[in-house]
Amino acid sequence: MNKSIDEAVVKAQSSEDVSAAVLVIGDEILSGRTKEANAGYIAEVLTAAGIRLREVRVVADDEADIIAALNALRARYDYVFTTGGIGPTHDDITSDCVAKAFGVGIDVDQRALERMMPYYKSRGLELTASRLRMARLPKGSEVINNRITAAPGFKMGNVFVMAGVPSIMQVMLDEILPMLRTGRVMLSRSIKVMAPESDVADLFSEHQKAHANVTMGSYPSFAGGVMRCELVLRSIDAESLSQADVALRQKLAIAGINFD
Repeated sequence: MNKSIDEAVVKAQSSEDVSAAVLVIGDEILSGRTKEANAGYIAEVLTAAGIRLREVRVVADDEADIIAALNALRARYDYVFTTGGIGPTHDDITSDCVAKAFGVGIDVDQRALERMMPYYKSRGLELTASRLRMARLPKGSEVINNRITAAPGFKMGNVFVMAGVPSIMQVMLDEILPMLRTGRVMLSRSIKVMAPESDVADLFSEHQKAHANVTMGSYPSFAGGVMRCELVLRSIDAESLSQADVALRQKLAIAGINFD
């Protein structure tokens, strides 16, 4: 993890549950032309910071669909993170959709220009009409810096709008993280079982009932002709997690099931 993430983990002192959603925008994702690579990274960063990612939604470059998704997600969760659709082409409509969702105007923003002009000047490039599209921000938004190409993202209410290119999205997320309210960090323990899920399903199900405040999941794998599974326990309470982990290992041992 990078420094910003580590600092956010240290700040995670609240017992409050902080929730988030990711809205991935782009026809290229839904067509399969571009492989989505941002949601998993965002999930990892938010989890480490004590923010629970509760939903990931993917929508096409369609104004009505984007606005509907934005309004639904921002009403339901503490934070919404969008990726994609803030570039220089005609189908980059995320900024306009955010403005319409919040009922505000949008225009070329002086703060964005001040960031972009030196970048393009140093490369001998003109700020064309297409490039100026990336300087258009909704009225009342806050700028999110972009250390790679200078074209900024922005924050509007509880919505954070970021680029779709993974490397750029990641530096924007670094900028965002210190702004966020965080909750208690989700802790986890895992047990690698040398048996298929079916061999431990009943035992694991009963164990979940006995430890209701610990979330449990089973993840099967198949390698070398052998079925195995990994049992993962998660909780924000370290003591409860430890008790559930120890008890589960004891039950597996009594049942004669091998595990690491």
